[in-house]
Amino acid sequence: MGESTILDGRSPLLRDRHPQQDFFVCDVFDAAPKGDMASMEHPIFSISTKPDMKTREYRNGSTFVRVSPGELGLATVHDRDVLIYCISQLIAALNEGKPVSQVVRFKAFDLLVATNRGTDGRGYEQLRGAFKRLQGTQIETNILTGGTEELEIFSLIDRVKIVRESREGRMQEVEVRLSDWVFGAIQAKEVLTLNRRYFRLRKPLERRLYEIARKHCGWPGKPVTFDLGTLLNKCGSKSTDFEFRRLIRTITDQDRQHSHFPDYAVTYEDEKDQVTFTPRRKAVKSGDEGARPVISQKGREAGKRAAPGYDIYALECDFLAYWSDQGRKPLRNADAAFVGFCKARAKRQPLH
Repeated sequence: MGESTILDGRSPLLRDRHPQQDFFVCDVFDAAPKGDMASMEHPIFSISTKPDMKTREYRNGSTFVRVSPGELGLATVHDRDVLIYCISQLIAALNEGKPVSQVVRFKAFDLLVATNRGTDGRGYEQLRGAFKRLQGTQIETNILTGGTEELEIFSLIDRVKIVRESREGRMQEVEVRLSDWVFGAIQAKEVLTLNRRYFRLRKPLERRLYEIARKHCGWPGKPVTFDLGTLLNKCGSKSTDFEFRRLIRTITDQDRQHSHFPDYAVTYEDEKDQVTFTPRRKAVKSGDEGARPVISQKGREAGKRAAPGYDIYALECDFLAYWSDQGRKPLRNADAAFVGFCKARAKRQPLH
């Protein structure tokens, strides 16, 4: 579907390929799928849909980031899924008091399912390409991670080892060694939660916009506005101002119709040439059947008792996403529904 497609009532989101799957078990610092703050602030990953072979440099005050492509081009926003998965697993282990290391071993199938990717041969082939781009992309920066400023040149992952491979050539178990930079962010817990619907955003630009909103708005947070030029630079887009404005209008028009953008409403104001991200959590008027349910503090406390060890705010985000995916039906008692959701999650995947 092209960017210029006329809105036809269909959701812009990718379908949920694995609707019964619980994605991550994390219980602190916003929990659920997690991304490091530094690459959410700076345009480390390419949003191009074609191999991006151009070296880029971004500056913000005294901080700079220079990103150089490997043989297959720059690592993309979709390649970032690998890091999100690894970061989430390590944070979950830290939260349970378990020792962690820079080497993460996992089943390729679990990553594909967790990030809403296909599990056919093409899915494994794309994952192999992601590993190569993540290892090949070189970053030079003085960004602080873990409270220390150093000039570093590194790849996002140091190496990848396929531990087992099926007879059909599909990887089964994989070992990834994360860079010191990424691992430092994990140890310092410089990470933020991503709504699991992030993996259903179809367009690379949408994913990058969500990362920016999540980093700058917080959750539930306050509205944040960017002028178009600033946003273009933060996205790392190579588009002209005219083309970027068209892409933004398409996304904001779709969000106005479908409210598909996770956690935040995204709007564009023509007169000021500005984009605003507004947290969707707000008061619900009585009788407003289409409004998002609001969980009271009492409901959150009951949810904590129902799901010991889980981050209640991450569960609330998952609950709201589930409610939206189920057709946004009005709830007689939002707190009771939320507590039931927490009980079901804890029963399926208890933390201890």
